[in-house]
Amino acid sequence: MKYFLILLLALVVFVISVTLGSNNNQIVTFNYLIAKGDYSVSTLLAVLFGVGFALGWGVCGAFYLRTRLSLQRAKRKIKRLETQLEQPSESSLKTTSTVALNKE
Repeated sequence: MKYFLILLLALVVFVISVTLGSNNNQIVTFNYLIAKGDYSVSTLLAVLFGVGFALGWGVCGAFYLRTRLSLQRAKRKIKRLETQLEQPSESSLKTTSTVALNKE
């Protein structure tokens, strides 16, 4: 439900930007670091929104992937430690037998 509301909010912002852009057919000069160009407001608004949306998804996806990999590593480590705990090790058997012999 949460993701649906976020997607709905993004869709509403996109629709508002397209509506505002379609009413503004003015040509503006967009000066970016490498060069500058003349674009209509609607085109510039749609392109910048799309780039920002894709960049946001990319960053969030990278953090999500990093978290999932970390979780998998932790689960694997927990499973390995649980199997070590279940299996009596040789050193604990030697210690137990030594203590039993010393008590006699």
